[in-house]
Amino acid sequence: MLGSVDPTTVSRLKWRCRRGLLENDLFVERFFRRHEAGLTLDQVHGLQGLMDLSDNDLLDLLLARKEPEGELDRPDVKEVLALMREPG
Repeated sequence: MLGSVDPTTVSRLKWRCRRGLLENDLFVERFFRRHEAGLTLDQVHGLQGLMDLSDNDLLDLLLARKEPEGELDRPDVKEVLALMREPG
């Protein structure tokens, strides 16, 4: 599902990505700084899936303590997770 993402969608997504743990926010902010201009619809869906997680579960994935399982074990989530894990 490739395609450009309109600015309103990106703005809503950024608002939804605000987290309670500073560590998660740092990963999210870096992701947007690097990839916001070229976000695809697949990446938006992957990021939305990650944002459904609790803060602690998300942090475990971001720090590679765990890998996506079940419903999150899909290409769009894995792509976004790989981009978010890129060293800073």
